[in-house]
Amino acid sequence: MKPTWLKTALTGVALCLSAQLVSPQLHASESMLTGGKESLTIERMNASPALAGKSPRGLKLSPDGRRVTYLAGRADNQSFYDLWQVDVKTGKTSILVNADKLASGELSDEEKARRERQRIYGQGIMEYQWSADGKFVLIPASGKLYLFSLSSGKVSSLPIGEGFATDAKLSPKGHFVSFIRDQNVFVLNLANKKLTALTKDGGGAIKNGMAEFVAQEEMGRYTGYWWSADESKIAFTRVDESGVELVTRNEIYADGIKLTQQRYPYAGKTNVEIALGVVEVKSGNTQWVNLGKNKDIYLPRVKWLPDSKHLSYQWQSRDQQDLQLRVVDVTKPKTSKLLVQERSKAWINLHKNLRFLKQQPDFLWTSERDGFSHIYLYGVDGKLKKQLTQGQWAVDAISHVAEKSGWIYFTGRKDTPVERQLYRVKLTGGKIEKLSKKHGMHNAVFAKKKSIYLDYFNSLTQPPQISLHNSTGKLISWIEQNKVAKGHPLYPYAGLWQVPQFKTLKADDGQTLYSRLFKPVPFDANKKYPVVVRVYGGPHAQRVTNSWSSQDYFTQYLVQNGFVVFQLDNRGSANRGTKFEFPIYKHLGEVELNDQKVGVDYLRTLPFVDKKNVAIYGHSYGGYMALMGIFKAPDYFKAAISGAPVTDWHLYDTHYTERYLGNPNTNKKGYELSSVMPYVKGYQSGLLMYHGMADDNVLFENSTRVYKALQDEGKLFKMIDYPGSKHSMRGEKVRNHLYKSLADFLNRELK
Repeated sequence: MKPTWLKTALTGVALCLSAQLVSPQLHASESMLTGGKESLTIERMNASPALAGKSPRGLKLSPDGRRVTYLAGRADNQSFYDLWQVDVKTGKTSILVNADKLASGELSDEEKARRERQRIYGQGIMEYQWSADGKFVLIPASGKLYLFSLSSGKVSSLPIGEGFATDAKLSPKGHFVSFIRDQNVFVLNLANKKLTALTKDGGGAIKNGMAEFVAQEEMGRYTGYWWSADESKIAFTRVDESGVELVTRNEIYADGIKLTQQRYPYAGKTNVEIALGVVEVKSGNTQWVNLGKNKDIYLPRVKWLPDSKHLSYQWQSRDQQDLQLRVVDVTKPKTSKLLVQERSKAWINLHKNLRFLKQQPDFLWTSERDGFSHIYLYGVDGKLKKQLTQGQWAVDAISHVAEKSGWIYFTGRKDTPVERQLYRVKLTGGKIEKLSKKHGMHNAVFAKKKSIYLDYFNSLTQPPQISLHNSTGKLISWIEQNKVAKGHPLYPYAGLWQVPQFKTLKADDGQTLYSRLFKPVPFDANKKYPVVVRVYGGPHAQRVTNSWSSQDYFTQYLVQNGFVVFQLDNRGSANRGTKFEFPIYKHLGEVELNDQKVGVDYLRTLPFVDKKNVAIYGHSYGGYMALMGIFKAPDYFKAAISGAPVTDWHLYDTHYTERYLGNPNTNKKGYELSSVMPYVKGYQSGLLMYHGMADDNVLFENSTRVYKALQDEGKLFKMIDYPGSKHSMRGEKVRNHLYKSLADFLNRELK
């Protein structure tokens, strides 16, 4: 789709008149934070304690609902995590497991890559799991496995032998611990401490029980094995990577170059071959599920049915236009039954909302077949019973199903797409009830054996806080109110913290674009300010929300230093339905840039904006957008900052790239037009690029190709490359240098 954008003298006027507040109620309800008026520094942005205060991760309720547990960084090192607990009855907070009691050491390359895929960064305790009876907690640390006993308060090391264990799990009834080592699945019997290797052919290109690269990076599947509820069997994937191109990458570190071999599935090239097996824990016998003759497929989801006799899996065609939910009787694994089939002329978005019910032979499923993600009730025979939610808004996730009371709890965007609220609807359908009260972003964690849930909430003026609620949404108690008052890390800076103005604009096809604008502080209506357009722009992401984000710290720094900061979610971005997403199909960087230009046209109508000094800045897909902006629209953007950009989509992976562009063998023109390379000659001046020199996601080659092309054209630009850094640019020192460099560049180019 190549919409024509007409630039006329009347456009800016029309945009100015059509701009509306996204939600007057939302805007009116927001108030400025109160506190000190110290200027935010880049060093303080990244230093400990975290500006957000006590913002825990890994939030869980114990099975009996008596404890809330979470991981919290230390005051002197926000990236070093211990396991904490809150007694629900008394509200008393205490440390449950001090990470110093566990082993520390270098992570394996496999675990490093897995954490990078999960966007997990830190040390100490990074993950944990409750046993079903609530008596023990499983804690992996540095390749070793530990059990913490609630009764004794002691940590014991599990006898798992030599080697690095990853993806550890307690079995559903708590009798076993499973893990992956040396690309095989192992099980430890906790009663007799017997260790068994359930697979033995792992090694080299063969990986058992492990998620392949694209499953982790693009499908949100970080495991490759699944326990049955009765603990008798484990379903697992066997991945053969031998057909995937073996790439030798130079990971450049400060003290040398590491040659790394990686099986990277470039767009249009060969993927892994995947098989699905079911192994009996007692005998070790394995049966293989018949996935069909076509081996060039994806297996994004696997899930056991409650009876432990049937296994479901989601089969996805390589072009991602066909998604099938299939179920197989594991005693007869050669024949699968089709339960649901989703088709699209563009692509099918994956989800994690499959729920098999225990008290009736039905399951819940979400689909975008009517243009928006909604909940459907199916019988296990595959017959649709009822659509339970509907309307021009999206369901985010099914949070909990309370079968006894007949309620489905879910998060969604029913009120406004810039917020996520918690709702519930009956299994029989009917009126949707809103449970959450505050404007902002809500995530719910439900107890398994009690009718209570934790609300993990944040907004533009509230760093993450945790509250306990009953099943009707009534507040029971605060777990962590995290109020920005004296003593809070943010308090000294809160008096200058800025809340943006939300507005809507119109794309050239008439669809609504949501944006937000941060004004400088102090603000003088008689002055003209330079603008930084902060952009991501890619699919499956949303930046214009009423949410707290550490990514906004640099925005606050910029507005305190005399910049206007503007953000707009262009077509193709998430949570707006398929009509809003699909215009980018088979040609990236065109529709998205047109929408960003609509945003700049609106900015030009504002009397306090310096029209000649507008920069565009983004990372990853945002870095790609920044290059497209400065190369294709230099009359809109005087300067650009491009971080870790994809520059040629042939260099990115199959599952992501082919979802939006199709296969390069059948959409050659689309790939050419979507690359930044044909537009290099349009560049004039004002570009800064940066990239991690050990990036294994968006390979460093993406940037070096642009470097060479610009040099060949005799074009002047700036670049900063970070030895040893991956795609996420982690580390306090790295981030301090990066943001200081970006601020210096913007000051030089726009002021």
